[in-house]
Amino acid sequence: MDQRQLEQLVHAVTEEILRYLGTAKGSAQAGLESEGEICLGCEHNCVEKCSRKTRLVIDAGADRISAGPAVGQVDGAVAGLIDHTLLKPEASRDDIRKLCQEAMRFGFASVCINPWYVPLAAERLRRSKVKVCTVAGFPLGATLPQVKIYEAEEAIKLGAQEVDMVINVGALKSGQDDVVELDVRGVVEACHRGGAICKVILETALLTIEEKVRACVACKKAGADFVKTSTGFGPAGATAEDVALMRAVVGAQIGVKAAGGIRTLEDLKKMVSAGATRIGASASVRILEEARVPLPEAGRLERQMPYASATAAGSPAPSY
Repeated sequence: MDQRQLEQLVHAVTEEILRYLGTAKGSAQAGLESEGEICLGCEHNCVEKCSRKTRLVIDAGADRISAGPAVGQVDGAVAGLIDHTLLKPEASRDDIRKLCQEAMRFGFASVCINPWYVPLAAERLRRSKVKVCTVAGFPLGATLPQVKIYEAEEAIKLGAQEVDMVINVGALKSGQDDVVELDVRGVVEACHRGGAICKVILETALLTIEEKVRACVACKKAGADFVKTSTGFGPAGATAEDVALMRAVVGAQIGVKAAGGIRTLEDLKKMVSAGATRIGASASVRILEEARVPLPEAGRLERQMPYASATAAGSPAPSY
């Protein structure tokens, strides 16, 4: 794809997404803000405290949701979508033990933790189905490519099965898309060599629409398994507009994870309606506690996702 074709793609996708979201070009507030719902004093306990919007995202197709410590009882069909997350720098060993215990108790998909705690989590979860997810180049993405590769390789050796890396945002903003692609490709290949999957965090709150499109194109060309909106440490989190844009660019074969600022069940459903296949939240599960009735068509995600049919056929498939 040459520069002219890329610019045409950016323009076409941008126009289509803006039309889909019902906003005029250049206008700001659509999607989540259209409902005017902002949780003042939010503690990011999305899936625990805001089950109504969480259910909307799940109904739309999410196959992962993040939740943090102190999780309560949740619907079993929902629990398997959750990445149980604790990335705070002050997290202690006891905090991680508690996180793992909650993940096993409720049947969450994974625990997402900093690399230092991968061995502890891997040991605690050794006999369970809960996966160990960690991060690389986190949260800024501005470290050297070889350092990100080393982080991923070492974490996988210690038991990580999923790695969320952060792109080089500065390189993207400098127009160095080839640098971004190579940076991502190095970590993707390291993950795949180790039997892990790689999710790539764009930190969308720092990017223009064009930059988001270019970042998604680079991640797709680099072979990423997922593109992800946010670290949770940036100026803002996920929006439905960003998820829809990312899904439009990467197509159906790559996962899209919405993370950060998902505070209500309606927010979550908007994300999945827009194309998210995982949801991230460094929180408990109050959203899910509100959703106590059985989820409609609970098996719909597995039937629709490409890797489900590949697994059924006996082919290797990413363990999303």
